[in-house]
Amino acid sequence: MDGRKDVNVEGKMEWTSREIVRRTVLFQGAPRLPYDFPEPYGSDFLWVGLSPSPDNRPSSGQDEWGAVWANKGFTQLGEVKDFPLKDWADFERLKIPDIREERRWRVLDGLRERAGDRFILASGLSIYERVHFIRGLENTWMDIYDAPDRLGELLDILVDMNLYAIQRYAEAGADGLIFSDDWGLQNRLMISPQAWRRIWKPRYARIFGAAREAGLLTFLHSCGYIVDILDDLIEIGLQVIHMDQQENMGLETLGARFGGRLTFFAPVDIQKTMVYGTLDEIRAYCRKMAALLGRPEGGFIPRWYTDPRGAGHRPEAIQAMCEEFLKIGAHGI
Repeated sequence: MDGRKDVNVEGKMEWTSREIVRRTVLFQGAPRLPYDFPEPYGSDFLWVGLSPSPDNRPSSGQDEWGAVWANKGFTQLGEVKDFPLKDWADFERLKIPDIREERRWRVLDGLRERAGDRFILASGLSIYERVHFIRGLENTWMDIYDAPDRLGELLDILVDMNLYAIQRYAEAGADGLIFSDDWGLQNRLMISPQAWRRIWKPRYARIFGAAREAGLLTFLHSCGYIVDILDDLIEIGLQVIHMDQQENMGLETLGARFGGRLTFFAPVDIQKTMVYGTLDEIRAYCRKMAALLGRPEGGFIPRWYTDPRGAGHRPEAIQAMCEEFLKIGAHGI
């Protein structure tokens, strides 16, 4: 879609997709729920990222940092099988992609015109996942205690790359910044909240602060159980949490503790209801999400999961979800 304008009762074209998303995130009231669905349902968003991005995650082969990936099967996802920085003694020889290379930024040419009325959501670089793609997950966890200064050096390289990306995206007319860091296991964070606050929180604060100063709304994708750091993320400037799971934390908990303070950008829970629920259960879950996570002024944006085959999502389940959310968005719960 090229973005849509919604017609008011007098037949005047007033609302664009861009405005509807922004007003929903800022809790300023919008005429309907914004959404991000596949065709034929449409989307209020245009996603854009560097091409090639230093944060590319190939399903197989080597990325720009030297990490070697292997496909996980029939999903779109890969996992790192060989890490480029096994020992900090080799840090000076690590291949660090140059984010300033102009070839990466040609994708932004004419971006605002291509987007039309849609909200442009630009992709930044992860600052947790990328670290463990480079070091390995266990090494990263050990670095928190054994090599915090070296870990901080690597993190600051990634933060600086994001700051440069923010500048370029803002100049090209982007509306929001999103990047991906999955922090949660099924029932707890991967690391202690105290370690997260000591090492990662101030770096997230730099990124969110720079994005908001540049006029970009702030989005973060993070799955798993992340309740323990959501208050911190709100405090340092996160406006939208993109989460594909909710049932491991509970819609009631999320809505009661964070509703009205944070916008939820989410599909029906991709691990449980979307896989195992009946079509009626999926529709009921849609209504529950809208009721508990959203507020009359905003705070909820439904979307779909973009690897449905990998997650085991049936076409009829996707149809039921999209149609129910569109119905709720137009007419209420």
